Amino acid sequence: MSQATRVVHNLYRDSVSLMELSAALGKMSGMEQASVVMATPANVSLLREARFIDGKIAAGPNDLLIVLRGRSDAELGAAMEFAEKALNDVPRSHAAGANQVAMPPKSVEMALSAAPAANFALISTPGEYAAAEAMKALRLGLNVMLFSDNVSLQDEIALKRLARERELLVMGPDCGTAIINGVPLAFANVVRRGAIGCIGASGTGLQQVTCLVDRLGLGISQAIGTGSHDLHKSVGGITMLQSIAALARDPETAVLVLISKPPAPEVAQEVLAAASKSGKPVVVNFIGADASTVQGKNLFSVTTLEEAASAAVALARGRRPTTPRVPANRAIPVRLLPTQRYIRGLYSGGTFCYEASLLLARMLGDATARVWSNTPVVKDDALSDVWHSREHTIIDLGDDVFTRGRPHPMIDHRLRNERLRIEAEDPEVAVILFDIVLGYGAHPNPAAEIVTAISAAQLRATKKKRQIAFVAFVCGTQADPQNLEQQESTLRAAGVQLASSNAAAVRLAASVIARKGAARTTRKLAVTR
Repeated sequence: MSQATRVVHNLYRDSVSLMELSAALGKMSGMEQASVVMATPANVSLLREARFIDGKIAAGPNDLLIVLRGRSDAELGAAMEFAEKALNDVPRSHAAGANQVAMPPKSVEMALSAAPAANFALISTPGEYAAAEAMKALRLGLNVMLFSDNVSLQDEIALKRLARERELLVMGPDCGTAIINGVPLAFANVVRRGAIGCIGASGTGLQQVTCLVDRLGLGISQAIGTGSHDLHKSVGGITMLQSIAALARDPETAVLVLISKPPAPEVAQEVLAAASKSGKPVVVNFIGADASTVQGKNLFSVTTLEEAASAAVALARGRRPTTPRVPANRAIPVRLLPTQRYIRGLYSGGTFCYEASLLLARMLGDATARVWSNTPVVKDDALSDVWHSREHTIIDLGDDVFTRGRPHPMIDHRLRNERLRIEAEDPEVAVILFDIVLGYGAHPNPAAEIVTAISAAQLRATKKKRQIAFVAFVCGTQADPQNLEQQESTLRAAGVQLASSNAAAVRLAASVIARKGAARTTRKLAVTR
């Protein structure tokens, strides 16, 4: 196995484009692993921890680092040439003329000079510099979407307090999803415009609710991401409170939806009080929180992302939401051996993973059954080794430990495909549960990527006289660039059992092993008779 490392000095590219380039390189002939990142101390440290680099790297945070591992020097050379060409390709500006290349702006000030009517900045720089760039944008009078992570809590507090003083908004840090005035930003889907405004501390949570609202025939006025730390006690829910006030004033928004893991109690109290005073119906989905704690005029508490979308649509249509009727589980029968007892979930969305862990634990109906995870609902259920599953396990493959030196699994499916193969080899596995996320930023054809691994796993299981149930849902809309109908058709053709939402997929997965248990009980009764 050969390895190649190259430093490109004084060249910056944003993290999403670098993840996409890393994914493209990883698919080239003979490539085992590819990583293209800014050479910040944090990124270099992560690559060392993943044992992808060693020795001294003569690069600084303003430099770009390409690290390749592959079968031969020739194949590495071809991949490196491809990477450098991709990095040096500059799109021609139509305004500049056919033979001219427009100079890209090199600062927020330059960008604002070129577009003086702008009032919004999306920042995706290494975390060490993101706060400073966001601060510049705020002082120039711009609202900020801060895609970058690794921004300190102290910097987040300072940014949000300054934004509040200037009547501006900071979405983030680590804000991966937003839809502002109908424009999808970062990882987001193409949805109808409409009267439902969503505010979420979860990117995939926002994606699920906005997509389900679209599927139910209504649309989104705004989808505002707060960043995952906004509802911590020290931050105080600044962005969520500002967003509630903004959507309360917005004449195009008739219903609000709040999405988050349970906030700090004092923050939850303040957020719920503001929501109750908004004068508009508000659906509250604090995933995993006690629904009885959500009380107040105009507030409607739900327990799943699926219920949040359903309740919002009912309210927007002038109806009081009711507990949605859970459709009967219609799992396709799978012949399971006595050893096959467990569900393994392989998720690219962190909130989907958390919701699945929570729901599955409730559905199992066995006080002794546990759901292990790298993002557990209960701390005692944390996996000691995230690379190896045990019993019922639900994994967030987008967690930092899995993305060190690799693109996010929404972009690159290789890590999940490999983990799927490993799980399918386990004779105790009955169901493999997973999500497929469509939209901007995601893989252009994710279903095609995973069905190859599924088909290979099914073939190996058949040779061992086993069957495995593959259960999934697709988070997306008909207008997404990946073509929702085509994605679902590809999965069904590969034998995947599809559900309409994450919660529905978990119910379907649980029904597979429940049916197995019922069949075993029936056989025992027959023997007794």
